[in-house]
Formats: sequence, C-alpha cells, structure tokens
Amino acid sequence: MWAILSILVENKPGILFKVTHLFRSRNFNIDSISVGVTENPEYSRMTITTYGDEKQVSQIVKQLDKMIDTVEVKQLDEPKTVYRELSLFKIKVGNANDSMEINKLANAYGAKVHDVRKDSIMVELTATPDQTRAFEELAKPFGIIDVARTGVAALQRSAS
Repeated sequence: MWAILSILVENKPGILFKVTHLFRSRNFNIDSISVGVTENPEYSRMTITTYGDEKQVSQIVKQLDKMIDTVEVKQLDEPKTVYRELSLFKIKVGNANDSMEINKLANAYGAKVHDVRKDSIMVELTATPDQTRAFEELAKPFGIIDVARTGVAALQRSAS
C-alpha cells in the first residue's frame, strides 16, 4: 500500500533527522520526502510517501504522533488529496527529429522545456508520481541523461 503522510512539525533544527531516524529505526523506507515552512514560520510541513501494509503505516503514524516536536500527523486519503512532485529530466537529443518529438511529449504532459542544446533538452514536469513514471518510460528511448525529483507535496482537499 502506498501512503502519503502529512506531518506538521515545529520548525526547529534536527527535526528532519528525528523523523527520518524514526523510519530507519523501524526498518521502514521513505519513498519521497519534501519539507517546507508553512504560512506560520514556527512550523514546517513534511510530506512523506512510503510503502507498507496497513498495520505498518498505522504504527509509523502513531510513532510520529508521539514525537515531542510533532504538532499533527495525518495519513492522507489519496482520492481526497491534491499531490504533485516536480521533476527535471535531461534528455539526449540525437537529431532534429528527436528534438521535435521530445517537445511533443513535453506538451502532451503539460511540461515545460528548458535549456535546449544541440545534444540535450531539459524538461520540467509537475505531475503525480504515476504521471512522472509514465513520462519517464516514454522518454527512455531517447536516452535519459539525468533526473532530479523533489518528492511529493500534498494537501488534503476541503470538505465542502
């Protein structure tokens, strides 16, 4: 089961280490992590994605909730959540036709093309992890030189 955890923490030095150490000590893997200050500079929001069965995810949520610097921990319900990650792909360009095809692929995914060179194109994609993997599969035949991904940022939708 894929889980999205939203953790509101006090904005203090060392909190990222404490949270990641908790995962490590429970032999639990972090798929992605993103952290940023909220509208209130006293707090930061961590968004962690991970895989585990229901019991494992529930256990890690309870352990995170017990931490002193943790204000709130939620397992987000995927259908009721807006979640995205930013990815940068550097893709090899072998000829002019490759360049056109990569541009078409980027447009189909709503991605932005940056840094067009003779031998490579940089593409910026903001999408769900599934959409990012699909884009990556279609870009592989051109030759992916490098990839950088930010990790998932997520917020639960309003009830109304």
